Amino acid sequence: MSNNTKEKYYQSIKRRDPAARNNWQIFWTYPSVIALRWYKVAHFFYDKMHLKFIGEVLSHIARKKTGIEIHPHAKIGRNLFIDHGMGVVIGETSIIGDNVTLYHGVTLGGSSLQKKDRHPIVEDNVVIGTGAKIIGRVRIGKNAKIGPNVVIREDVEENSIIKE
Repeated sequence: MSNNTKEKYYQSIKRRDPAARNNWQIFWTYPSVIALRWYKVAHFFYDKMHLKFIGEVLSHIARKKTGIEIHPHAKIGRNLFIDHGMGVVIGETSIIGDNVTLYHGVTLGGSSLQKKDRHPIVEDNVVIGTGAKIIGRVRIGKNAKIGPNVVIREDVEENSIIKE
């Protein structure tokens, strides 16, 4: 990641979290940032090197350290921010776009035993509230906002606000 890309990432976090003071604090103490560093290495081993077991072990270590579970096969865009990440689960075939914000307890989960495409697609600039569950291969459209503790099992249109 280039210095410019890192700076943009940190700035995106500062816009979404008023408690973010500086890049040093974000890099070393934010579970989301730590989990995503582990995810990138795990994803490399799992998908690029086809060393699935190593990717899974790294993912397991990250979950133990951060409370955030990201399957190493998930696809994650730029500037994902998981605020207070404890209990977040991102399933194996999840696809997450750019500038997405997840709050603690969010699940992007599967609803079948199929091997392919059983987890959600979350498009760019989506915000998913605390405890929300997005289940199955549903699409959450760009700029959508999902409220806390909402369960989603159907597609959500772009620019929608789902409160219950």
